[in-house]
Amino acid sequence: MTVQKQTAFLNWDDVRVFLELARTGSLSAAARALRISHATVGRRVAALEADLGRTLVERRVDGYTLTAEGEAVFVLADGMDERALAILRRGGHEQGLTGTVRLTATQALADRFLVPRLGPFHARHPGIDLEVTVDNRALSLARREADLAIRLARPEHGDLIARRLATIVYGLFAMPGARDAWIGYDEALADLPEAVWLARHGAGRRVAFRSNSVQAQLAAAKAGFGAALLPVWLAAGEPELVALPMPEPLAREAWLVLHRDMKEVPRVRAVIEHLVALFSAEPALAPLDA
Repeated sequence: MTVQKQTAFLNWDDVRVFLELARTGSLSAAARALRISHATVGRRVAALEADLGRTLVERRVDGYTLTAEGEAVFVLADGMDERALAILRRGGHEQGLTGTVRLTATQALADRFLVPRLGPFHARHPGIDLEVTVDNRALSLARREADLAIRLARPEHGDLIARRLATIVYGLFAMPGARDAWIGYDEALADLPEAVWLARHGAGRRVAFRSNSVQAQLAAAKAGFGAALLPVWLAAGEPELVALPMPEPLAREAWLVLHRDMKEVPRVRAVIEHLVALFSAEPALAPLDA
């Protein structure tokens, strides 16, 4: 009598969800990154634990932590994750000018600059679906949280390509007669270059309104709270605001960032070309050569 040896198979989706929970330590953060529900995250990780016959994560007051077994599995699976994602990124080469391109940018750039200018792109490339994620976090391009990112700082790590799109110039703007107080950022963004500039030049001045949202700061300036430090391109659409003297210039570079594997994917190239043209055509931005 011959005994057939059974081969065990792991569900890769379970492993992928486990990796995200291990990285974030939170059901909600893992669910957001993977665009699935909290319940699905829990169910996938439980299924992986059942397949392996061991406990991988423990629930703590401040989130989830890995057990010793979980640490060992994470080390092994982390490399698998990157190789699998590399295969997925290369798969996009065969799709041509169809499929989805995921783009992430800050709220102001997405809502006020990019999305209103994407109509011609859709008309020219109707087979490409765009997914725009408004997020100030640096979403992972390696883990396909996004295909393209517009960031206000050049990334220093990862197998990424970064192209300078433009220089974003800032100015002080206020309603007439409402320039005594200032509008600033909350403490969580104290290290932001704009917040540092305000702290240096606004020492001793009243801050009548704070927000981590540039669009909220713009609205506060229009409501008469005081002077706001705003991108010139954004304030240019608000003719009622008055430009105030700048004690020191401030500018930040906008970078278009993508994973090296996505460089030659046709649908991604099409989006890149459109974005470069958009930034080059905006008179309130100073274009930069790549």
